[in-house]
Amino acid sequence: MVFDLSRIQELLDLLGSPQRAYPSIHLTGTNGKTSTARMIDSLLRAFGLHTGRYTSPHLETVRERIALDGEPVSEERFAATYREVAPLAELVDRQADEPLTYFDLTTALAFAAFADAPVDVAVVEVGLGGAEDSTNVLGAGVAVITPIGLDHTEWLGDRIEDIAVAKSGIIHRGATVITAAQSEEAARPILERCVEVGATVAREGGEFGVLHRAVAVGGQVLTLQGLGGVYDEVFVPLHGAYQAQNAAVALAAVEAFLGAGASRQLDVETVRQGFAAASSPGRLERVRGAPTILLDGAHNPQGMAATVTALAEEFAFGRLVVVVSVLADKDAASMLELLEPVADFVVLTRNSSPRAMPPEELATIAEEIFGPERIEIAAEMPDAIESAVVHAEEGVESGLSGVGVLVTGSVVTVADARRLLKR
Repeated sequence: MVFDLSRIQELLDLLGSPQRAYPSIHLTGTNGKTSTARMIDSLLRAFGLHTGRYTSPHLETVRERIALDGEPVSEERFAATYREVAPLAELVDRQADEPLTYFDLTTALAFAAFADAPVDVAVVEVGLGGAEDSTNVLGAGVAVITPIGLDHTEWLGDRIEDIAVAKSGIIHRGATVITAAQSEEAARPILERCVEVGATVAREGGEFGVLHRAVAVGGQVLTLQGLGGVYDEVFVPLHGAYQAQNAAVALAAVEAFLGAGASRQLDVETVRQGFAAASSPGRLERVRGAPTILLDGAHNPQGMAATVTALAEEFAFGRLVVVVSVLADKDAASMLELLEPVADFVVLTRNSSPRAMPPEELATIAEEIFGPERIEIAAEMPDAIESAVVHAEEGVESGLSGVGVLVTGSVVTVADARRLLKR
């Protein structure tokens, strides 16, 4: 993979620089980007703004990556935008040593669709890193950094500091930076970048944060300290402390964008409405009952730790069976070690990605952690889910309220399961 912004920049120039037609909120980080982007989108729409949202990867259709006013673009609009962009992309490819990437093209499609709609604001998630990501042509006035951990080390480096340097590249001159709580190794490069370009920074735990959270039916109720004041009785229909953190970051980003601060607070009731309408498919998403089947896209140790904590806190499973498929370049051992205390049985399988770790290799790792009696291999996802349900119901004499199945390990794993279970 060759990181080179010149190709996407040239394509956008040929399109008339659609990314300059609207202001943007730009997000990077290791975990929580998509959930945070979706919350920002929901809040902005609650305040009456027309929004464009660009996130990745998708679960079912590429159109999910490009949302207008919270909904994936229609097939007709997607096709029309592609017809506009494709000939110019071919022209760029003929003149370049390396062709535009798939992500370059979807980025151009998103920016063009947003300009054509038109939108009042774009909420844009990076694809990988930040400084050299295709989306880093925005020069966004608000830059958001969710928690940074080790992921994509083959591209970004194997130190938190290196990864933070790459991600802080989305911070441009005069921007307002909203950052989640970070380790010292991650915080230092972010603050150095802010000083370098004269950006203003607001940090979770300093200028904003979660004051209180309580588990509620279908989600949680939060009291949030925002940049402009306290927002209480905020219901968020998502599970886990990490989603409360994402909510605090999202609120601060929207406050910064709308000009709220020490002398001005956003309307609390509108904030409540925005959060109540938020969703995040594939993040502890319940798709079946009796037994409960949850889908979660955790794909690195940091994300899995958050998922396990949420499971223990918010789901009283007496028996939990976990279906796991991960990509070959991920830290499977660490993720399985985190699952071990909460999983009674594990089914190892393969998702549809060509980069998926073979289930036999995954089972070798799992056997060291769970023992041979607590694992099973299933060649395909339908078989894995069917087997997991059977194992979950084993020994249950009456009622399935305390029985659960979790499908996790990769966004691709969740997408495969979602197609099967949401029919």
